[in-house]
Amino acid sequence: MKFVLAPDSFKESMTAKKAALAMEKGIKKVFPDAECLIVPMADGGEGTAESLVSATGGVFIQSEVCGPLGQKVLAEYGLLGDRKTAVIEMAKASGLELLEPEERNPLVTTTFGTGELIKHALDRGVRRILVGIGGSATNDGGIGMLQALGVSFKDKNGTELPFGGGALQNLHSIDVSGLDPRIQDVNFDVACDVTNPLVGENGASAVFGPQKGASPEIVELLDRNLAHYAEKIKRATGREIAFTEGAGAAGGLGAGLLAFLNARLKKGIDLVIEYTALKEKVKGADYVFTGEGSIDEQTLFGKTPYGVATVAGESAIPVIAFAGRIGNGIDTLYEYGFTAIIGILREVTPLKEALETGEENLEIATENVCRIIKQTKEM
Repeated sequence: MKFVLAPDSFKESMTAKKAALAMEKGIKKVFPDAECLIVPMADGGEGTAESLVSATGGVFIQSEVCGPLGQKVLAEYGLLGDRKTAVIEMAKASGLELLEPEERNPLVTTTFGTGELIKHALDRGVRRILVGIGGSATNDGGIGMLQALGVSFKDKNGTELPFGGGALQNLHSIDVSGLDPRIQDVNFDVACDVTNPLVGENGASAVFGPQKGASPEIVELLDRNLAHYAEKIKRATGREIAFTEGAGAAGGLGAGLLAFLNARLKKGIDLVIEYTALKEKVKGADYVFTGEGSIDEQTLFGKTPYGVATVAGESAIPVIAFAGRIGNGIDTLYEYGFTAIIGILREVTPLKEALETGEENLEIATENVCRIIKQTKEM
């Protein structure tokens, strides 16, 4: 029998790879000779680099870069098994996770370090870069990233703009002549699950600014600044970017990637499916096992188990999903390729204990499902 094991991480309990290995242990107790193909998954958010590195036999590369407030931080990115593809999570260099709550200030935070990671990957000779843009601390429209890559943003006096979204109000000219020439030979994919435009009531500043430390007054200022930025982009590149879907992601980093790096914005799970070659790997499988920490009605909106079930469904392969928590609305999931959804907890237990015993619980739950499969086959 062939099993494809394609879970996401079970947040705070186990990585996607550890979850897949726990599944494999459960399967082998019942089907010792089974072929288990491990394909750690993610949906484009936190853990995407780890999943793709694991799935492709890649490695992590570390580099000291500029943090969101200009401080030095040690960040890492993934180099996939082909050694020509890099996976960069912008949060590792420019994310909220690098700041204390009282340090959050989108007027001055920068994506410069994300640009430095891209440049470091270019130095390794990559030809394709996947950028995950969740968890940003910034609202600078991606100018920091672009400055690191050689684009110049100057005020009316010819002075280079300082870091942060607050400086965009003084933007007078954009000069792309210094953009790293290697960029034109690299394909950029952006894992982007939000459709927010750059500006307006659903834009980067209004929707995401408050969580990055922006007061209502600062939100208004940042929104005006990004609208001004969009006008300058139009003059410099001819591209209308203000109301493009996804341009507002990561404080406007989406706009910078679209306008200057010709990036392709796609749902995170779709990109991960593509990068892991999941469609090819499920061919000939008897069962596909997936899962993550919580499964509920929101799973249909681009979460890993839904993406995996969709791929398996194209080949009519049964899909069994495991979860630490099963929420409301899962009945709908059975209409989208799920054969069964299994909770892994064995008893009522404190959350801390449930997280600590996740691998053991998943192994046992997988074993029990396989015993049912075996019994059914023998009938």
